[in-house]
Amino acid sequence: MSTQTTPKLLVLDHFIDGKYVASIDEQTFANINPATGEIFAQVAHGSSKEIDMAAQAAQKAYEHGPWAKMSLRERAVIVHRIGDIILARKDELAKAETLDTGKPLRETLEGDIPRAALNFHFFADFASSINDEYYVASENERHLSVREPVGVIGLITPWNLPLYLATWKIAPCLMMGNSCILKPAEWTPYTAALLGEIVNEAGLPPGVFNVVQGFGADGAGEALTRHPLISRISFTGETSTGKAIMKAASESLKKCSFELGGKGANIIFPDADLEEAIPTAVRAAFRNQGQICLAGSRLFVQEKIFDKVVEAMVARTNKIKVGDPLSLDTDMGALISQEHMAKVQSYIELGKAEGKLLTGGQRLNELGKGNFLSPAIFTGLAYNSRFCQEEIFGPALPVIPFKTAEDAIAMTNSTAYGLSASVWSKDVDLCHSVSSKLKTGLVWVNTWFARDLRTPFGGQKASGIGREGGKYSLDFFCEQKTISYKYKG
Repeated sequence: MSTQTTPKLLVLDHFIDGKYVASIDEQTFANINPATGEIFAQVAHGSSKEIDMAAQAAQKAYEHGPWAKMSLRERAVIVHRIGDIILARKDELAKAETLDTGKPLRETLEGDIPRAALNFHFFADFASSINDEYYVASENERHLSVREPVGVIGLITPWNLPLYLATWKIAPCLMMGNSCILKPAEWTPYTAALLGEIVNEAGLPPGVFNVVQGFGADGAGEALTRHPLISRISFTGETSTGKAIMKAASESLKKCSFELGGKGANIIFPDADLEEAIPTAVRAAFRNQGQICLAGSRLFVQEKIFDKVVEAMVARTNKIKVGDPLSLDTDMGALISQEHMAKVQSYIELGKAEGKLLTGGQRLNELGKGNFLSPAIFTGLAYNSRFCQEEIFGPALPVIPFKTAEDAIAMTNSTAYGLSASVWSKDVDLCHSVSSKLKTGLVWVNTWFARDLRTPFGGQKASGIGREGGKYSLDFFCEQKTISYKYKG
């Protein structure tokens, strides 16, 4: 049984114009701890009314407040301070994230919260070093390219990495001088609510950052995408939701940036360093309960080493400790919700019908009412089966043999998604050749989850539109204007 103790019932309100406010109709919804099944918070249920309140506040802050008029370096001081406060409150934020998501506390302490702080530190430093571009066309002609704020931006973020991915958007949005409204996923509202306290403490002017809690379709999320004061939408989440947002945003020609679903692949060649490749493949498949868009959710292994790799993968997977997310020795926690667990279980049943389940895939009833599943490994599944084509977003991994590099490339590229892949080989030429032919936005060679925040991040095909990171984020969150001068004499 879980040893978790649930805190006193929390109330998580919206954060609008620098203040916490309840919904106008005082409606709330329950926030459930995935590891216990218990309600631990009541959350303000936002609608188009609260979105309009936030939009009006954000527009007022943009037009009449100091934020958009500050220099990059002035804004950087406050944005950097937000990151400092996140680090100072790391333990509190990590526990809040774990209660919300069901992921292990070790992951939130060591990964998610420090990365959230880094997002603010990175963009504060990076953006403040960007200069306007100046071109001399001739003795009498000059061209100046400048970046200007856009206005009010809508940010819609997912439940799997709530604070991490929210700050990935908030930081560059703020640095470019915009105001914003964050609509976090309804399953994970906690750390988004705490951000209100943090930005106030950092000295961000009221109205520049707002949070409206609630749901997507027919709720706060849809209202955000349709509101006339919202200039742009940045969204990370499921591909089908991205399509709905694009349709809604098209009515007012809002520009959109989407980081969507994935069906990532690990490709292991016979000469790979298996001492590194196998544990990394396990981590890529099952970190955060497999609920990562960058997960290595398919494993392709050259047939000469297939049996050896499968045996080692099963042995290592069987050592994963699934349990209380608040325990620091837990390797894998609970899935986000009963609804999502049922979806993953349906795929596990599909895998059992079409292939062979080697280990895992069981509901762990001995852990109580939480959404606990043992990590599953399958063989015998066709690369073009539903199990291997659709995004499961859970701890269920198919291992598939291949003969040639061309086979591995074709199987990897066979899905509608194109976010990420990993290639494992000591042959540099082979790695380069394979990497260049994969239809993904990101390829790792002999590693997984390595990131430099200056590089473009995003997917091909159904995995996204646009890129985030470094100047690519800044480009989306600003208007670029060219001012041309003609001189006499």
